[in-house]
Amino acid sequence: MYTFSSKLKTFSFILMIIGILGIGYGFLNAPKTNEDVEKILAANEHEGHHAAGAHQPEAAAEHKAETPVVEKDTVKAEPVATALDSLAKPIDTTKTEVAVTAPVKHKEEKEVSEADAHAAHEKHLAHVLQQLQNKPWSALYVACIFFMLITMGVLAFYAIQQVAQAGWSPVLFRVMQGITAYLPVGSVIFFLLLILCGMHMNHMFPWLDPNVVAEDKIIQNKAGYLNFPFWIIRAAIFLLGWNLYRYFSRKNCLAQDESNDNSFYKKNFNISAMFLVFFIVTESIMSWDWIMSLDPHWFSTLFGWYVFASFFVSGITTICMVTIYLKGKGYLEHVNTSHIHDLAKFMFGISVFWTYLWFSQFMLIWYANIPEEVTYFVTRIEHYNLPFFGAVVMNFVFPILILINTDFKRITWVLVMAGTVILLGHYVDFFNMIMPATVGDQWFIGVSEISSVLFFLGLFIFVVFTALTKAPLLPKRNPYIEESKHFHY
Repeated sequence: MYTFSSKLKTFSFILMIIGILGIGYGFLNAPKTNEDVEKILAANEHEGHHAAGAHQPEAAAEHKAETPVVEKDTVKAEPVATALDSLAKPIDTTKTEVAVTAPVKHKEEKEVSEADAHAAHEKHLAHVLQQLQNKPWSALYVACIFFMLITMGVLAFYAIQQVAQAGWSPVLFRVMQGITAYLPVGSVIFFLLLILCGMHMNHMFPWLDPNVVAEDKIIQNKAGYLNFPFWIIRAAIFLLGWNLYRYFSRKNCLAQDESNDNSFYKKNFNISAMFLVFFIVTESIMSWDWIMSLDPHWFSTLFGWYVFASFFVSGITTICMVTIYLKGKGYLEHVNTSHIHDLAKFMFGISVFWTYLWFSQFMLIWYANIPEEVTYFVTRIEHYNLPFFGAVVMNFVFPILILINTDFKRITWVLVMAGTVILLGHYVDFFNMIMPATVGDQWFIGVSEISSVLFFLGLFIFVVFTALTKAPLLPKRNPYIEESKHFHY
């Protein structure tokens, strides 16, 4: 039996406490009014121009010297002369008349332009206020869905092993079950977040705002699908279905240890096959509901597969990392370098699969250059250039250079390094999918983002390693357990 070390438990609590404090700070520090936003923008502008401050007087003098001097009457006479040319009867156009009529018109235009400029400025401030108020919510949302979907990736991988009747993996089943123990906890937190979105506690999903829907024909056409009651019911069905499979598959696996036949194994085979059908449908709809609908004007037919590849490789990487940790602590005596090697092969293969989907989605949309579609990537390239292309380096270039080597797939420190980069890279991937639609160009990695990751990481560690203490780490009566114990190649 595994024993949850006091050091690791304390570490998880420290992460959660720091995370909660940081999350609270992020919400308290969010701007409340347009005046707060104006101060923030002024401070940012001051910082942006601070480096060029020494050159500003010279630039101003140069600009002043180059500005042409125009006679007052000439400027005023031109529009009047144009108007007079269109008149049929002759009119005496003197400079005196121009001087009298032109300033009145100029004054009216000036007043109108000042009013328009003020209204536009206030509208911009309100928009930025909404984005900055979304920022702590979005940071919480990204971390919450990322860690929850890691467990879904593990659960899908576990179901695939059951249906495939794989002989190499049964010694890892309890590790997978321990990781999926986080799913009920993550599901409850995530469902509460969705309810808070529906209660208009934030503005992350624009189609939840009736004022936005009233002025947007595209969203109105999707209102039969994108409406809160139907949306939250779908979420409840998805989360409940996933958790039911997780509960019964673990229950049957534990019962198999005490059974005299393979009846519980056969039950697991049957429900795993049904779950995979349910999962592949609900996963696609989930990706539309919880991520793609953040930007309801844009869609991609590859998006469900793309999201799946991201959290699937993250789940397999987590299995590898937890297995290496337990092996290093003296547990999992039947896990050998061949098992680790197989996990590393999956990490490598699904990383390539994710890249294929990333490139396919990007290339097809970019090449077609349809404005409604390409705006998704224009936003990310212009405002998220570093994380957008950085994710490709972290999730493809780095793994393929490291894990393509067969020997490296068996070296612990190499796998830990590669796994850490992959997990961080796919967090950045989810960041890229969510943040541009919710905070626009007002993004930065700050207290809210770091604290949210720390909180959910601490909670994840606590729940997973607590679950690992509840049952022996080796399933005794699995039909393929002996094959798995002696798995070598």
